[in-house]
Amino acid sequence: MTDVDVTEADRLVAAGALMLDVREDDEWTAGHATVAVHLPMGQIVDRMGELPTDRTIVCMCRVGGRSGSVAHHLAGAGYDVRNVAGGMVAWAAAELPVVDGSGGPGRVV
Repeated sequence: MTDVDVTEADRLVAAGALMLDVREDDEWTAGHATVAVHLPMGQIVDRMGELPTDRTIVCMCRVGGRSGSVAHHLAGAGYDVRNVAGGMVAWAAAELPVVDGSGGPGRVV
C-alpha cells in the first residue's frame, strides 16, 4: 500500500482508478470530491465484494488516517490500492473540485 498526494490521486482517477471516500455520511454530505464513490469505513468489511478487483482503488478520508487503515486492509485482501495523504483537507487546499450532497459547492468538515 502506497500513500500518494492529491495530484497523483487525481491523475490515477483520470487514468481509470476508483476514488473511494470512506468518511461518515455527514462528512460526505458536507463536501466530497466529485470523482469519489462513498463507502463508509464501518461498512468496508461487509461490502468489500462490491469493490472492483480490476483497477486501482484510491482511498480518501478527511486527512488520511482512516483511509490509510482501509487501504491497508484492502491491500491485505489483494486489492491494488493507494491512500491519499492529507485526504480531503489536502484535496480542497489544492483547489480540486469539492461538492456537497446536492451537487453545490462543498466544504470539508
